[in-house]
Amino acid sequence: MQKRKKAKSMTQERSIVHMDLDTFFVSCERRIDSRLNNMPVLIGGTSDRGVVASCSYEARKFGVHSAMPMRMAKQLCPEAIVLRGNSGVYTKFSKEVTDVIQETVPLYEKSSIDEFYIDLTGMDRFFGCHQLATELRTKIMKETGLPISFGLSVNKTVSKIATGEAKPNNQLKVDSGLEKGFLAPLSVRKIPMVGEKTYNALCDLGIKRIKTVQEMPVNMMERVFGKHGITLWKKANGVDNSPIVPYHERKSISTERTFDKDTIDVYKLKGIITAMTENLIYQLRRGNKLTACVTFKIRYSDFQTYTKQKMIPYSSADHIILPIVMDLYKTLYQRRLLVRLVGVRFSHLVSGGHQINMFEDDEKILNLYHAMDKMRERFGDRAVIRASGMGAKSISRWNPFTGEPPPLLANRRQ
Repeated sequence: MQKRKKAKSMTQERSIVHMDLDTFFVSCERRIDSRLNNMPVLIGGTSDRGVVASCSYEARKFGVHSAMPMRMAKQLCPEAIVLRGNSGVYTKFSKEVTDVIQETVPLYEKSSIDEFYIDLTGMDRFFGCHQLATELRTKIMKETGLPISFGLSVNKTVSKIATGEAKPNNQLKVDSGLEKGFLAPLSVRKIPMVGEKTYNALCDLGIKRIKTVQEMPVNMMERVFGKHGITLWKKANGVDNSPIVPYHERKSISTERTFDKDTIDVYKLKGIITAMTENLIYQLRRGNKLTACVTFKIRYSDFQTYTKQKMIPYSSADHIILPIVMDLYKTLYQRRLLVRLVGVRFSHLVSGGHQINMFEDDEKILNLYHAMDKMRERFGDRAVIRASGMGAKSISRWNPFTGEPPPLLANRRQ
């Protein structure tokens, strides 16, 4: 009992800020071109297969929202300005915000390209946590020209929900002890872990407000949703002891490609798969990592999705991993239907360099990898590529082992 009281006391003493850049992609475009101010703007894929990655508040008045098919969004808001977006530009602006936060606060976690959790616990002795968060928000807007909102409470869940309630371009503090009252009238959809499937399941039970979850016995939630139900009940009651994690050690890396038009072109498929695999293997070597598990994924035009994986000796070598990926592709590509998506994933990652095979590897192949990687470091990820993969022009160019979240691709479904 004493331990429980002590833990509760420690939770109440925490001061966690959640900061979220408002309509981030749109705000970046408006910083580049002020003519977009106060205009309905849609950012995302411009083809029939495209989806809305971000939209301005002016467009939301017409019922547009992110993840909506672009075709539907244009029908709802015909006068909207549609932009494909530039992930490199957004990453640059995100870094500007990160730099301001990094030089101001003692501990922060960058959870996505436009979201941050900041631990200000103990700072109230010096400045006052709310005052410090307010000054930081003002500084970010002044130095970057980007609108940002924040929520302040005793934990990450309540702060994130508070940020959503504060938007657009505002701030909200939930005092310690008032978490349940703040959450009670809100929709269960506001809880961060509640996706479409969970929300529909809750609605089927007649649960639409967080207050209803708060009043339910935790064992009933567990019976219906399993362990997921316990976590859901805790979050609904404003209980979240998860810490601020400044750096995540990656356990896997992956990449996918959804085609603008479903394809059965085997040469195109092999070229894309080659380019994706080659780029991922380079990221392994750049991060001094090895993989022991290779997974291939394919989705057909009827949305049937298949994956297959294979365990391998730890490696980061093209000549070992690439043939395995191609074998997995040949094994799965049996239906001879149009293909909608392909993906490659490396997991079971550990630190280390390529393990030399005494009987198969020689000095030439190792020197070749070293030379290729030096050229890529200097001139970009695609400075040296296989001819078969030249058709893949938008393979992700980022280092997954820097602790930064991956850049969002503004023209694709997230």
